[in-house]
Amino acid sequence: MTRIFPLRSENIVKQFLFLTILFASSCLLAAESKPAQPNIILIMADDLGYRELGSYGQQLIKTPYLDQLARDGMRFSRNYSGNAVCAPSRCVLMTGQHPGHAYIRNNSEMKPEGQGPIPDATVTMAEVLKQRGYATGAFGKWGLGGPGSEGDPIHQGFDRFYGYNCQRHAHSYYPNYLWSNDKKVVLDNVPPVPGHAGLAKGADPADPSSYDQFKGRDYAPDRINQQAVEFIRQHKDEPFFLYYPTVIPHVALHVPDEELKPYLALGWNDPPFVRDGGYGYTPHFTPRAAYASMITRMDRYIGNVLRTVEELGLSENTIVVFTSDNGTTHLKKEVDYDFFDSVGELRGLKGSLYEGGIRVPLIVKWPGKVKAGSLSHTTTGLEDWLPTLLDLLGASAELPGGVDGISIAPTLLGKRQPQREFLYREFSGYGGQQAVWVGDWKGIRQKMLRNNPDPLKIELYNLRKDPSESNDVSAKHPQIVQQMRALMKAEHVPSELFPIGPLDKLAEN
Repeated sequence: MTRIFPLRSENIVKQFLFLTILFASSCLLAAESKPAQPNIILIMADDLGYRELGSYGQQLIKTPYLDQLARDGMRFSRNYSGNAVCAPSRCVLMTGQHPGHAYIRNNSEMKPEGQGPIPDATVTMAEVLKQRGYATGAFGKWGLGGPGSEGDPIHQGFDRFYGYNCQRHAHSYYPNYLWSNDKKVVLDNVPPVPGHAGLAKGADPADPSSYDQFKGRDYAPDRINQQAVEFIRQHKDEPFFLYYPTVIPHVALHVPDEELKPYLALGWNDPPFVRDGGYGYTPHFTPRAAYASMITRMDRYIGNVLRTVEELGLSENTIVVFTSDNGTTHLKKEVDYDFFDSVGELRGLKGSLYEGGIRVPLIVKWPGKVKAGSLSHTTTGLEDWLPTLLDLLGASAELPGGVDGISIAPTLLGKRQPQREFLYREFSGYGGQQAVWVGDWKGIRQKMLRNNPDPLKIELYNLRKDPSESNDVSAKHPQIVQQMRALMKAEHVPSELFPIGPLDKLAEN
């Protein structure tokens, strides 16, 4: 037989081919041993109470997709929002700093549009993940810096932003525009439906047609959901971070009529909200049905996101987190929190550092990593998500300086969770408040800025025995109160923008 190559050459070729195959195989094995970074979807509702999901005990409002998420993942019973209202809670989430250190500690509206900006030097979750190669997108309500400011989301690590930059603008679900990065997107709402307005002069509050002026054509949350889903499709072949801060269920009570029908059929004897006295948001003829409908619609939006992830084959490598920025609104004439049992046995509502104002749902899903149908009683806060995500990525060394949160990755992965030393909150609004949690114990100061003769008085509650914070036991446990006092002093750094006089003076001594 005639050989094409001499024998030696043939051996060299065979050796070369063998080495080539070996190299390719080793590369393949290396790739298999180092899976792609997981996608991250972080969804945060707006003013959703602790018991407003079926998986947390809600009986009247239907949330099938979030209930399924809870069955597929881990549910937390002791999770705390970043603060008692919107902007400071979002700052805690994005920076990992608790409210005694965070730059934004209360809502702070600025003209012509937006809230006080976080500084350019602030290191956000989006910036950290972007440095790790993530495509980053935010869809919904921002609230940490007006358009074009240093706090604008596209200046804080997000490649893509779509929604409401300004929190006040977000009070209307039928606005005349939304923001797409730095461009206004005009909506088909002419005129826009105001977030704060009363019935027309002479209108009959008992006539359903009197409320037609508060119905629009182009429902902004629909647009936001579409853009969030499109972001997933566009970045399916690379790791992505989708931050989805929904505007729902924050009032005003704006929701398409078709969403109302299932709840109207229940005959809830729903008294109209008429905005008497000029206080509150826009009126609604059936506020109970409207509120429930908004939450159910939000649930369906989340279902759209989860279904898209499933259809694209991304579920196994996607971490999904759902939570809320604070508890249920205190505006009872608009949101009947007693009717819905929105916070259950907990005390307080939005604006309060009592449990009902800041204890909120937390559900986490990561197939094969987080045990399905599990429940954790670990105490967690929104500041924990920056260190937790980096821990899950094997990148804890990249954690920025000044972060107060701890990683709850051990809890999520079914490992032993190191004991949390404490959780800290302060809030200059609603009279001035401060709180700290140590194990089952909670110390809280109230009304520090309302001519309080004893502004530094500490109430003490054992949350395991008294989750409703009904029995102040501070007099019986002076040593624990002293521990709380020391932590409260140590964790408060005075802020020129958000002063709390009694605490600031204490910090100076």
